[in-house]
Amino acid sequence: MNPVVLFELSSQDPDRQAQFFSTVFGWEVSEPNWGYRTAKTGAGESQGIDGGIAQGPSEFPQGTRVQIQVENIDVSIAKALENGATVSQDKMDLGDCYLAYVVDPVGVQLGLIQYK
Repeated sequence: MNPVVLFELSSQDPDRQAQFFSTVFGWEVSEPNWGYRTAKTGAGESQGIDGGIAQGPSEFPQGTRVQIQVENIDVSIAKALENGATVSQDKMDLGDCYLAYVVDPVGVQLGLIQYK
């Protein structure tokens, strides 16, 4: 089973969005690093799924995506394609992980992440 390990919130006003989630829900949102703000949603016994807030790219200007941890990103991309998905962002090497985005058969964007 592949777990959901992160989320991403995309918008065209990430500063405003970060302020909203920090103020309303008490999330710890970092200062932007390359336009990406990490968001911590829990601590101690109140663990949450952490993620990030960023300016949405042209193919996903606003919305929420989950990132699913996979054992082998190439195999998972191939399996997704065989089952009706399309690739919206090819595999990227981010140093400590590989990341790609697919769109499932009904149009939902998902991230696939393989930690090295």
